[in-house]
Amino acid sequence: MLRVRRNDAGVGAVAWLVIVALVVVVVVGAVYYVRRPVAQAPQQLDGTVAVLGVWGGGELDSFLAMVKPFEDATGVKVAFEGTRDLNAVLTTRVQGGNPPDVAMLPGPGQVAEFAQQGRIQPLDGALDLSAMQEQYAQSWIDLATVDGKVYGVFIKAALKGLIWYNPKAFAAAGYQVPETWDALLQLTERIAAEGKTPWCIGLESGAASGWPATDWIEDIMLRTAGAQTYDQWYRHEIAWNDPAVKRAWELFGSVAADSKFVRGGVQGVLATNFGDSPSPMFTDPPGCYLHHQATFIQDFIQKAYPNLRPVEDFNFFAFPPIDPNVPKAVEVGGDIAVMFKDTPQSRALMKHLTTPEAQAIWVKRGGALSPNRKVSLDDYPDPLSRRAAEILTSADIARFDASDLMPEAVNNTFWKGTLDYVQNPARLDAILANLEQVAQEAYKK
Repeated sequence: MLRVRRNDAGVGAVAWLVIVALVVVVVVGAVYYVRRPVAQAPQQLDGTVAVLGVWGGGELDSFLAMVKPFEDATGVKVAFEGTRDLNAVLTTRVQGGNPPDVAMLPGPGQVAEFAQQGRIQPLDGALDLSAMQEQYAQSWIDLATVDGKVYGVFIKAALKGLIWYNPKAFAAAGYQVPETWDALLQLTERIAAEGKTPWCIGLESGAASGWPATDWIEDIMLRTAGAQTYDQWYRHEIAWNDPAVKRAWELFGSVAADSKFVRGGVQGVLATNFGDSPSPMFTDPPGCYLHHQATFIQDFIQKAYPNLRPVEDFNFFAFPPIDPNVPKAVEVGGDIAVMFKDTPQSRALMKHLTTPEAQAIWVKRGGALSPNRKVSLDDYPDPLSRRAAEILTSADIARFDASDLMPEAVNNTFWKGTLDYVQNPARLDAILANLEQVAQEAYKK
């Protein structure tokens, strides 16, 4: 869901293709090390460090808990500004000469862009990179490396391609977890035929409305066209109106654009905020039975319903395979801390965010996976979080969120196109033709 612009140099710079299975392993693997901080204990600095990101609600609470020990130890106040329109706000501030000290970017594409523009600072002077290599697999480091210099650090990760449900509601209705796409569609049709609503989908996210639909399409692409075509798609080595791309849209639309399958009909899909959309699964009677979203949505569910217990009251299953000839694949995302202003306060915060001690704070609160391999599996607060790790380690193929690597103009058009498509599926050819036209221009830059 990141708004980015990249050129071919940026693709190589972030070393995208190394995100295959090695990235999967580092999210949850190698947890047997003795913990050791990346740097010495922070010195007393005082002052303020301004941080810009997308988080609000429970995510923001977890970030603030993550930096509280840093504030206590250094005297530095972390002033966080959250906006769902991160790309526009950040671009405006950078162009106006007023960037934040530190920003949290939801993908590697914009790291490459800002690094190539000389807007963000390399971290070789801020972090002990040799110690960092002991805690992160090289693949994670490479994703935030541009022209041989490290410019960012992943502070949390998410497993995408999950379908959430209410186990008690499933059992009461006699439903079984589907193991294939066809079985998922059959379950969808059965629920609707019983006069109930199968899916809760919410695409509203302010200026970023539509991004949850892009995750659907990306998950489908991985399971129908495979990883190689997926890579060609985000690089624009195949056209937007390629049959493989069109098919992914159509399969998404077979659920999301059918009013009998979604809560509130199509207009409900468009008007419902992504963070609120799973809540009706837990009403009596259930307002829906299925919800597609990444691991972070657990935080939203538990904030809305604090008494719900993971596994017993809410659970997930992996987005099922579609083409049996395509190896099992997962989609991952992550948040990268970058430093716009090289100040003692910024450096100290970056050091803190990199440590397993800091990342374990968010992990223990739920809703996040840590890319730091010294964060123990024992730090995960519930079986769901640990099972997310197991899904990652069993995947044959892993890919980073494709839209996080697309040019800004293409990504914005992608979001808007999904909203248009859900309202009017007959316009798909026109939507894809427009995306192709935008892409042809954007990838020249």
